[in-house]
Amino acid sequence: MRTRTLGQDLVVSAQGLGCMGMSEFYGPGDEAGSIATIHRALDLGVSLLDTADMYGPFTNEELLGRALAGRRDQVVLATKFGNERLPDGTRLGINGTPDYVRRACEASLRRLGVDHIDLYYQHRVDTSTPIEDTVGAMAELVAEGKIRHLGLSEAAPETIRRAHAVHPITALQTEWSLWTRDPETNGVLETVRELGMGFVPYSPLGRGILSGAIRSLDDLDPTDFRRHHPRFQGENFQKNLDLVDRVAELAAAKGVTPSQLALAWVLARGDDVVPIPGTRRTATLAENVAADEISLGPEDLAGLDEVFPPGATAGDRYADMSSVHR
Repeated sequence: MRTRTLGQDLVVSAQGLGCMGMSEFYGPGDEAGSIATIHRALDLGVSLLDTADMYGPFTNEELLGRALAGRRDQVVLATKFGNERLPDGTRLGINGTPDYVRRACEASLRRLGVDHIDLYYQHRVDTSTPIEDTVGAMAELVAEGKIRHLGLSEAAPETIRRAHAVHPITALQTEWSLWTRDPETNGVLETVRELGMGFVPYSPLGRGILSGAIRSLDDLDPTDFRRHHPRFQGENFQKNLDLVDRVAELAAAKGVTPSQLALAWVLARGDDVVPIPGTRRTATLAENVAADEISLGPEDLAGLDEVFPPGATAGDRYADMSSVHR
């Protein structure tokens, strides 16, 4: 796989692997299958692996720790803090206090079984703690060698600027795909590029709907959080399926799968963009990785813009949008 550079000097594969769904949110996990998928990703040249302490909670980092035994040097390891949870899953809220930053980092290092984290994100912005204090604590961990690069997730333009003034921010992670084009209209993408950061889109396949494989809520596990997602409800769901069907038509005309076309669109948005599609299956991984070889011309991009212009998707991307773009 080709490589791209986040920020000034963090070289990663053009696609990463989002590992969240291996442990929570999309139904029961399969550790053996997930580890096999991680190993296959490394074999295919995927170097950026993305997790967070709250996935599981905590078990996703432990899974990666086991999967990376003996292969740490092949990985750019990214994890996150800020969504504070108890082991039983109870959510305590967003925490960006300096003391918590340090405690969360130390705990992640232990679970991952590593001596440093390559890219450490603040998962959500804590509006009760100045961003300068949070990033200042992260910068101290850089000075101690426990973190190599800093990242933010779901931050608004002014927050990004304030954070970057304290310590260089290497990457901004937020949802971006054909069905979530907010970063293009809310100033986030413009700000990131002005400051020389990389952009890491999560859910580049629109929570899986852009694959075309989800036609009904019955296709989802009973514990899958998408059963309660605003975009998967009632009229919203049907309107979004109609849009996905049009993407599938464009993909068929190009001789690729809908997932590959959706990923190729994200990859075509710039060399500073590194999507992190998630999967637990090696077959899906291979399909996603192949999107790196797809070239989209002006007609392809215009066709997709016609189907999925900003704002076309029906429904909010979270039931509670209060913790994003702060």
